[in-house]
Amino acid sequence: MGAGHTHALYRHGHSPVHALPPQTKIAAALGFVVIVVSTPRAAVWAFPLYAVLLAVTAGIARVPAGFLLKRLLIEVPFVAFAVLMPFVAQGERVQVLGLSLSVSGLWGAWNVLAKGTLGVAASVLLAATTDLRALLLGLERLRLPPLLVQIASFMIRYGDVITDEMRRMRIARESRGFEAKGVRHWGVLAKSAGALFIRSYERGERVHLAMVSRGYSGTMPVIDEVVASRAQWSYALALPCTSLVVCLLGWTL
Repeated sequence: MGAGHTHALYRHGHSPVHALPPQTKIAAALGFVVIVVSTPRAAVWAFPLYAVLLAVTAGIARVPAGFLLKRLLIEVPFVAFAVLMPFVAQGERVQVLGLSLSVSGLWGAWNVLAKGTLGVAASVLLAATTDLRALLLGLERLRLPPLLVQIASFMIRYGDVITDEMRRMRIARESRGFEAKGVRHWGVLAKSAGALFIRSYERGERVHLAMVSRGYSGTMPVIDEVVASRAQWSYALALPCTSLVVCLLGWTL
């Protein structure tokens, strides 16, 4: 898979969760999210239990609460959408603090906030304990189509390259006195976007030629064989299995 590539979400550590093979953590996080989404929204008591399970997992992984909470800010747009739902949804209305709110909208907002927050928290926890290179290896071990893994790998590796190219172009514009202040400057920004596309395309061609000259034939070599034992699978799947019990109780009670 090539050299490693760190990211802002990853937190280096030596916890039992960090030591698990990546494919087990990916399967556990995906299973947890599916179970949370499958839980009936009326089982309000179940979602705090899910949060406790995630908190316990974060404690075992030695990931601070502040680290997780800071990165949960990515769901702010979904929170804004959920806040609007009680005001715009149709159906039965109820008065809350002098405001007329839709009952179905309130349930919908709760559903989005509870399940969305838990899903994002599980994803952040997965990223915090697994670096990008290990994630790609884990996806490969889970038999994800190799082409998709390669695309993800290239996106990760060259995303920073394109970002750096954008930064250099911005510095070049500013050094020539350009400062975007209104609609009349959109033309310059559009030309910059076109130039960035052309440069990215040309760089991609050069990278592909360099890979072919080094023996690339359509598949990436796997350097590490990450094999998970039964004990490691059992340890990783403890989270989704416990969550499944909570989900079943939510449907039956």
